[in-house]
Amino acid sequence: MIKVKKLSDGIFEVIKDKKQLATKNLDPGRIVYGEKLIPVEGIEYRTWDPRRSKLGAMILKKFNIPLKADSKVLYLGAASGTTVSHVSDIVSEGAVYAVEFAPRSMRDLIRLASRRKNIYPILADAGKPESYSHLVEPVDLIFQDVAQPNQAEIAARNAARFLKKDGNLMLSIKARSIDTAANPKEVFKAEVKKLKQAFEPKFEILNAKDLKPYHEDHLGILAKLK
Repeated sequence: MIKVKKLSDGIFEVIKDKKQLATKNLDPGRIVYGEKLIPVEGIEYRTWDPRRSKLGAMILKKFNIPLKADSKVLYLGAASGTTVSHVSDIVSEGAVYAVEFAPRSMRDLIRLASRRKNIYPILADAGKPESYSHLVEPVDLIFQDVAQPNQAEIAARNAARFLKKDGNLMLSIKARSIDTAANPKEVFKAEVKKLKQAFEPKFEILNAKDLKPYHEDHLGILAKLK
């Protein structure tokens, strides 16, 4: 017997032999990255691999995920759309503005968006939000997963332009993208301090956790505007 437990809006735990993170499939019958489809009482769930998704790992690390069906999301570092597809499932009545810099990944993202009408792919550098400001409306959540040295600054720039006053920022800090030689804990401490003090707007950190064992040398952060 398959059991389904609701973890939060649009996010579920499906128990079939083992516990698996899942979302309701907005595009029934299709997979995105090799995930399993599990039908339960007329609803098709897509399993969500936390080892391929920083957001998935943050959910399993007990972060409060501030998403609802009608949420508007700016996703920075969308890659080919693995996590974006699950966000699309969750915000089924909302929108995901998916920013990606690599043309190869963008081709995959465009194919995904052709089947999911709430995904808006944007080929751009997340560090230059002014280049896509005409394409993005005010959002409830910014999720950032970029491999650039100035990760905190990129988050602040985008929040200043797009984040609603009561919105949230979630980001994955990649220590090795900032300093390959430094102790990751020291890198994390410095980046959190920057978010609190160095930029406008400033942030209040609501949660910060290492994403081991799912992702090595990554820190997940949930923050809101001060």
